[in-house]
Amino acid sequence: MDQPAVDALIDLLNLETLEEDIFRGLSPDEDRQRVFGGQVAGQALVAATRTVPSDYDVHSLQSYFLRPGDPNLPIIYLVERIRDGRTFVTRRVRAVQHGKAIFHLSASFQLPEEGYDHQFEAPADMPDPESLPDFHTRMEPFKEQIGNFFTRPRPIDLRYCEVSPWNRNEALPPQQHVWIKANGELPDDPLIHICVLTYASDMSVLDTSLLPHAESFAFGDVFMASVDHAMWFHRPFRADEWLLYSQDSPSASGGRGLGRGLVFDQQGALVASVVQEGLIRHARPN
Repeated sequence: MDQPAVDALIDLLNLETLEEDIFRGLSPDEDRQRVFGGQVAGQALVAATRTVPSDYDVHSLQSYFLRPGDPNLPIIYLVERIRDGRTFVTRRVRAVQHGKAIFHLSASFQLPEEGYDHQFEAPADMPDPESLPDFHTRMEPFKEQIGNFFTRPRPIDLRYCEVSPWNRNEALPPQQHVWIKANGELPDDPLIHICVLTYASDMSVLDTSLLPHAESFAFGDVFMASVDHAMWFHRPFRADEWLLYSQDSPSASGGRGLGRGLVFDQQGALVASVVQEGLIRHARPN
């Protein structure tokens, strides 16, 4: 567990209100070239939710990454109230730095109601997450190569069921399974769990599109960046309990890869779906 890192993530998602429908978010004090995509997505969702009545639940989001975020500057989130209906509420959020939009999110909220209920079955015969190596165990052989990335706080515990990116040396089918959860305890507020999963969902899913090509982002040979990201939330869950992120990649072409993910809890309930497209290019030499 890394409870201080989880507490820092909760603080990261606790935006400052500047005035009605305008919020400010900060980035962690880490040596990054650009803001992590999951951070800006999670913060934007928090901003949208701050303007919605508490009896509505977020059920979907669609977003575009427009420009790299500057980790050394605050991010301003501007919320537009697109629709307030009896059943659905819609919000649009722009994240701004240097006077320009770096990210755009639309989120839809719904009053809870009963309806038809079915789902895909969870993958069978997955290894128990506690039997798999955590980040530091997995990365111990490479800690000299990755420098301070090895010691950086880890608010999300991510464990690969198959071969991790640092050990790949052959082409593989475009499918993988990853166990994820907050690396500590979260408050009971369901919104926190949704925003933490939004943050974590940007991890590993795009990497699935590299599997058939015997390539890995691990040591800088490939440049990857999220272009768009969509999520649908189906059932209640806790993000501080293990969730199975079942991923595949139907296509890669034109310098872009498409990754999809289904998120199941340990009881087999499908709690969320994810689709992300991003750039996948050979890294340019320095």
